[in-house]
Formats: sequence, structure tokens, C-alpha cells
Amino acid sequence: MRLVASSLIVALSCWFAGTPSARAASPLAGTMTSIDGKQVDLASFDGKVVLVVNVASRCGATPQYAGLQKLYDTYRDRGLVILGFPANDFGAQEPGSDAQIAEFCTAKYGVTFPMFAKITVKGSGMPPLYKTLTESADPPGAIGWNFEKFLIGRDGAIVGRFKTPVRPDDPALVAAIEAALAAK
Repeated sequence: MRLVASSLIVALSCWFAGTPSARAASPLAGTMTSIDGKQVDLASFDGKVVLVVNVASRCGATPQYAGLQKLYDTYRDRGLVILGFPANDFGAQEPGSDAQIAEFCTAKYGVTFPMFAKITVKGSGMPPLYKTLTESADPPGAIGWNFEKFLIGRDGAIVGRFKTPVRPDDPALVAAIEAALAAK
């Protein structure tokens, strides 16, 4: 009887270990406000490859918007989504309102990927999405500057973290996106 109970416990443990509730929590949980004020359930991006980027309009890296849009145009039909999160945390380089940011991104860079309302990506005010990203990515730690990128695979796991100097056309980032898109 004892052997049967132990075998059952082991079998159930193995089964539960493979279920989503037993795995690490996906950063794509909860809701965030889009740049036009609508609530977006981040779970709506489950099953997609997601590149999360904290952005700013007055940064030396701001031209990365063009590269991000090109990535989105190239890979969206294969399942890539880019989520832009304006933040004014570094050098006050995102001072505008959500409407001003949206206008700038559309007029200057033709951005069509989802953009969200301005947030903070450091300190106690950061949303759960960024708390999970900064704690669970490899390497973990605070965001260093604007245009830091986190790549999330179709399974909700964080598969890459790319600092500001890594441009959207960088071969390492492109290879990571292609590998994530190829994974089922």
C-alpha cells in the first residue's frame, strides 16, 4: 500500500510539473492600458513571440523605433508582436502625454505595433509585467536605460534580454526572434 501511494505521489508530481500552473508565471499576466486608454489583457498575446521594449521619444536610441517597426513588419505574420512601453525614467526623455507620444511614433516612425500608456520601469511603481521581466530574465536586474528589450517565447518563458545598444537589426536579436518563432 505504501509503495502504491508513493508511486501515485510521484506520478501526480510529474503530471503537475508539466502543467502551466506549476511552471514559472508568465510575464504576460494581468492588464495594461494601451496608449489610447483601453485596457489590454496581456494574456491575449499568449502563443505569440513577444518583444517588450521600454521606449522614449527624446533618447539617442529613439531611432530604434524604425528598426522595431521593420522587425514587426517582417515577422508579425509569423507570430511576432512588439509591445512598446513609453517610460520617462531615464534622463526625462519621455516627457510627453500619451497622445503626444502616439502622434510622434506614428508621424516620425510609422509605428503600428501595440503601444501602451506611459509607465515607470524601475522602482516600486513598476507594473507586474516589468517586475517579472526584471526578476526572471537572464540576467536578472534593473533596466539600465531606454530601449531595453525582453523576448518572450510562445510558451510565455523569457528567452532573451537585450540591452539598449542591441539594435533591432542586430544578428543576435534577429536570430533569437527567429528561433522563438520556429519553436512550437
